[in-house]
Amino acid sequence: MRILAIDYGDARIGLALSDESETLASPIGTYQSQSMRKDIDYIAGVAKEKGAGRIVVGLPVNMDGSMGERASKTQSFGSVLERVSGLKVEYKDERLTTVSAEKTLIACNMRREKRKQVIDTLSAQIILQSYLDAQKRMKEQNKSTE
Repeated sequence: MRILAIDYGDARIGLALSDESETLASPIGTYQSQSMRKDIDYIAGVAKEKGAGRIVVGLPVNMDGSMGERASKTQSFGSVLERVSGLKVEYKDERLTTVSAEKTLIACNMRREKRKQVIDTLSAQIILQSYLDAQKRMKEQNKSTE
């Protein structure tokens, strides 16, 4: 099954998609946020168009592990998205994904203006790859305990 990942932000929403085997995450673009309703309709449409069976949303947990206003807003968005899309929405701790994406882009000598255009989709890719890797580890652990 394909999994769609979202790096949800006020201005931009990064999107990434897994392959059918749930092994590899690929960036698929950045969407300029318009309104919650339009954003949800757009993302639900992308999920349907790409054949996604699940959606993973990056959850901006504070560095101390607490949930702040941004995390609550993200969960509200995910809850509505789940109802509209009919797909299960899961959350993945996204602490430091934007920092990691920024470092990667700087290491590639990407100019600041270009980084701004792709950082959200790269963050979504990092969130999704982290999710996929964690799922794989859980499956392997479950097999070894059987």
